[in-house]
Amino acid sequence: MTSDSRGARAAFLDVEKSLTGRRWAARLGDERAALAIAQRHGIPDAIARLLAARDVPLDDVPDFLDPTLRKFLPDPSHLKDMDAAVARLVTAVQDGEKIVVFGDYDVDGATSSALLLRFFRAIGADIGVYIPDRRKEGYGPNAPALLKIREEGAQVVVTVDCGVTAYAPLKDAKKAGLDVIVIDHHQAEIALPDAIAVVDPNRIDDDSPHKQLAAVGVAFLLIVGVNRALRAANWYVAPRVEPDLRQWLDLVALGTVADVVPLTGVNRALVRQGLQVMQKRGNAGLAALADVAKLREAPGAYHLGYMLGPRVNAGGRVGQADLGARLLSSEDVHEVGALALRLDEFNAERRAIEREVLDQAIARIEGTYGPDRTGMPSALIVESDGWHVGVIGIVASRLVERYGRPAFVLGMDGDVGNGSGRSVRGVDLGAAVLAARQADLLINGGGHAMAAGLTVARSALPELVKFLDARIAPQLGAAPAMRELGIDAALAPAAATQELVEMIEQAGPFGAGNALPRFVLPSVRVSYAQVVGEGHVRCTLVGQERGRVEAIAFRAGQSELGPALLDPARPILHVAGALRIERYNGRTSVRLQIDDAARGGGSVLT
Repeated sequence: MTSDSRGARAAFLDVEKSLTGRRWAARLGDERAALAIAQRHGIPDAIARLLAARDVPLDDVPDFLDPTLRKFLPDPSHLKDMDAAVARLVTAVQDGEKIVVFGDYDVDGATSSALLLRFFRAIGADIGVYIPDRRKEGYGPNAPALLKIREEGAQVVVTVDCGVTAYAPLKDAKKAGLDVIVIDHHQAEIALPDAIAVVDPNRIDDDSPHKQLAAVGVAFLLIVGVNRALRAANWYVAPRVEPDLRQWLDLVALGTVADVVPLTGVNRALVRQGLQVMQKRGNAGLAALADVAKLREAPGAYHLGYMLGPRVNAGGRVGQADLGARLLSSEDVHEVGALALRLDEFNAERRAIEREVLDQAIARIEGTYGPDRTGMPSALIVESDGWHVGVIGIVASRLVERYGRPAFVLGMDGDVGNGSGRSVRGVDLGAAVLAARQADLLINGGGHAMAAGLTVARSALPELVKFLDARIAPQLGAAPAMRELGIDAALAPAAATQELVEMIEQAGPFGAGNALPRFVLPSVRVSYAQVVGEGHVRCTLVGQERGRVEAIAFRAGQSELGPALLDPARPILHVAGALRIERYNGRTSVRLQIDDAARGGGSVLT
C-alpha cells in the first residue's frame, strides 16, 4: 500500500501504532453510504457499515446477502473455447473414448480433478486421473507423462489448474495423437499452447468479467456446459439419469477458498452454496477429513482455508501427490478414512518442515538487511539448497505477512532453483513473472495476481532480483506504509449478540476480496485471562455498560499483545477482532477472536 492510499483511510480511534505495531485503518470511507443502506434495508448500523465498506451498491444489498447461483452463475459459453471443449468431450462420452484428467497437486487441482471424475463417472464415461509428482515432475503437464497416458489408451486429456503455458509438452501430445483440453485460470501469454481448446478467463483475448475464478470454478462451468449439451443430445434416456450438479459444490467451495481467489461475485455464490452442501456430509472424503481435523461445527470459509485445505495440500507438498484427488473422489468409506489419516500425518510433517524453512529464511533475510531493513527490495527473493519445494509457497506467504511485500522462496538443486511467490494486494505477481520469463530471466514461470511459480538458473538470480524490484516498486510504493489493520466499526460488548453475529455471517463467506469483518471493543478491561495451548491467551473483556465478551488471542505471546492482556494491573484497552459464534455440545455463545489491541483512555465500571 502506498503512502497516498494510507492517508486516504482515517486512523480508527486515532490508533497510529497498536500493540502489534499496526495502524488501525477505517474501512468505511463514506458514512452516508452506510446510513443509506441501514435506512433502505432496515439493518443494523454495524452491518450497514461493513457492506458500505465493501462497496456494495444500495440496490444490490439483497443479492449480496443472499447470493444465488441463479443470479450469479454465468453461461459457460461466454468463455473462449468453452464450446469447443464441450463438443469434444460430448463426442468422447458418446463414443466411449477414454478421458484422463491431468491435475495439479494443490487443493485447486485436487478439487478440480475430483469434480471432473465424479461428474464423468456419474454419466457413464471412461474417466481416469493423473497427478504429477511435485519433486520428480515439477508443475504442469510434461511430455513423458502425456505420452504414457496416450500409450495406455487415452484419446482425450483435460488439464486442470495447469497447462496454459505448457507449449512443448502439449505439442508433443498432439503429435502423438492426443487431444488436449486446457482448463486453467493462470495468467496466459499472447501465444497459447496447441490444444483442442484453451479455456481460461485470464486469456489475454478473453473479455470475461469472471477473471477471478479458481480453476475449480472454471471446471464447474465446464461440467455445466457438457451436461447441458448431453441433455440436448438426449443422452439422459433411461437407465441413464441426469446428475444434480449442485451435489459437488462442496468441492468447488473448498478449491475456491483454498486458492485464495477473491470471494466476490460468482465465487462468493459458489462458496456460499458449497458450504451448505458440505454441511450435509455427502462427500465421504470431505467428511472423513473434517473428522480427523476435529471440525465439530458447521463448516465456514475459515475451516476450508485453515483446516481442510492444508490437509489436502499436504499430500502434494510432502506426501503422495494424488492423495487429495483420491480422497475427494472416492465413495469407499474405509479408503477415505485411511487417506484422511495419512493426509493428517503428512500435514503435521509439513508444518514441522515449514517451521524449519521459515526460521532459516527469516535468518537469511534479516542477516542481509538488518533490523532496519536497509536496502530491502520491493520483492524479496530468498533461496537455499535443500529447501523442500513442498513448503516454499507457504513460507513465502509467511514472509509476505512479516515484511509487507511480495516474496519468493526458492529451493535450489544444483544450478537450478524452483520457487513459489506470494503477493500483496495491488501487486500483480503473475504478470511480473511472465515479464521476467519473456525477458529470458527464467527457465519457466507463470501464475496469477496473488501467487506465482518459477524455475530459474542460479546464475540469473542477481538480474532477476533487479528486474522484479524495478517492476514491482511502482506498484508497491517507494516507501511501503506501516502495516494496517482494517476496522469496520466499534461495538460495545453488550451489542455483540448472537443475533448480530448471525447477521454478520449473512455477509459472508469471508476471505480474499471480502475481508472478514473486524470490530473494535473500545475502552474495555480484561477481567480474567489465562494462557492456554501454545502461547494463546483466553480472556473475558468487560465494557463500560457492564457487558462482557469471551475472547481469545492466538499466539499472543509473540508481541506486546499477550503481556497487555495478562497484565494484573488491568489497563484500559481498545481491542480489535472478529466475532464468531461458538457451538459446542449443543450450546452457543459469542466469542471475539482477538487480532490486536491498543492502549485506551477512560475508565471501566466494575
